[in-house]
Amino acid sequence: MPSEVVLATHNEGKLAELRALLAPLSAKLRALSEFDAGAAEENAPSFVENALLKARHAARVSGLPAIADDSGLLVAALDDAPGVRSARYAGEDASDADNNQALLRALKGVPEAKRTARYVCVLVYLRSAEDPTPVIAHGTWRGVIAANPRGANGFGYDPLFYVPELKHTVAELDAATKNHYSHRAKAAKHLLSLLHEYAAQA
Repeated sequence: MPSEVVLATHNEGKLAELRALLAPLSAKLRALSEFDAGAAEENAPSFVENALLKARHAARVSGLPAIADDSGLLVAALDDAPGVRSARYAGEDASDADNNQALLRALKGVPEAKRTARYVCVLVYLRSAEDPTPVIAHGTWRGVIAANPRGANGFGYDPLFYVPELKHTVAELDAATKNHYSHRAKAAKHLLSLLHEYAAQA
């Protein structure tokens, strides 16, 4: 494993979660903001492709190996919207609160039994900007969209994402609990396993 890796995100919530989840790596995890770089344009139709765009951009501007996350919310009753547009569901400059309100409007009148959803996370590791064999990991977390936001923790759609087995929305969970169960935690565990296998074969 290299001594430094750049995390390809400007989202402070994601950055904190990724640093905690990827702590087992023997590398210093640096923020993309340290390199005074803007965000990559996320215009691909899939989480995998968007994660690759972000990772290649971060590796290019930093000169370091990169890890990128692309994640979002898929709601069954909305044909898997917001999907890859989760961060921009209410518009290009939408806040988390704007996106949550847009989601509630879209689901108005939909009964609880049909408000099933899943959080999806894809993590990509690139050794360089031109790496032809990226390491790609996935994680999924299933839940239900609540009728009203609850809780003050987390970010994104966490106040609306209710997890029946935990009897709370994600925003009602502490960081340690979220980092045990979440889609990003599952993807990080998968990525660490794949990187361990890669190192063993090197």
